[in-house]
Amino acid sequence: MQKFFFNKKLVITLVALIISFLLIAFSITVRNNRSMPTFVQQFGNEAFGLVDRVISFPVAGVAHVGGSVSDLLNTYEENQKLKQQIDSLAADKVENQTLRKENKQLKEQLKLDESLTDYSKISAHVLSRTPSSWQNQVIISKGSFAGVTKNAAVLSRKGLVGRVVEVNKTNSKVELLTTQNDSANRFAVQLESDGEVINGLITGYDKQKNQLIMGQITSKKKIKKNTEVITSGMGGNTPKGLLIGKVVKTTDDDDGLATKVYIEPAADMTDLNVVTVAKRAD
Repeated sequence: MQKFFFNKKLVITLVALIISFLLIAFSITVRNNRSMPTFVQQFGNEAFGLVDRVISFPVAGVAHVGGSVSDLLNTYEENQKLKQQIDSLAADKVENQTLRKENKQLKEQLKLDESLTDYSKISAHVLSRTPSSWQNQVIISKGSFAGVTKNAAVLSRKGLVGRVVEVNKTNSKVELLTTQNDSANRFAVQLESDGEVINGLITGYDKQKNQLIMGQITSKKKIKKNTEVITSGMGGNTPKGLLIGKVVKTTDDDDGLATKVYIEPAADMTDLNVVTVAKRAD
């Protein structure tokens, strides 16, 4: 009896396997012959695709936002670095321009010092020049400790700029050629025209044209343009022969005689940084 039931189960199992293989083969054959999948398969595919899009869209959005933020931060950092480089280049450019300017001034000052063979020379820097007395005076960095004395001539690069009027231990006050102080001790100057020496005084300054004015002229000679004007040494306060500048023009009276001589200063009176105090050597 047991043997019968065993054989029956075996037969059923074999039949089930055969049917399964037949169904699988039929399914494969049907699928290969169909141009479109079944409705159930289509529904499953569409549902899977929809779920995939719903999940992938916010994930892609978050990734895109994260990438944009990262790019923005990188751009900001790069921008800051570029700004620092530009600021550094601008600072270097200004520094180089300043150094070139100072170097040029020092070279010109050295040439001036070499030409002052009969004078003792003291180099100094301009410490201050206040707007209220811009045309009248400056304070320089040397005083009695360095050998500066009152009434010593002060030159800058190419010519005379003034004289020392007050001496302290470590600094001195310089009265400029351009002074507009009526009580100032005017500089005695001279020029030569056709072999004749013409004397006068620096009596004023034309601020607009940056020209010194020579007045109280002692001769009726015609004065030519570009004639050099130098210190005359009269009065004993300033050594003779220091360059003041060159004649630009003259104003004449009714007889055609010069009453005023306008002089272009040899020194740059608007840019005084390095100066030389000169006094005639004993």
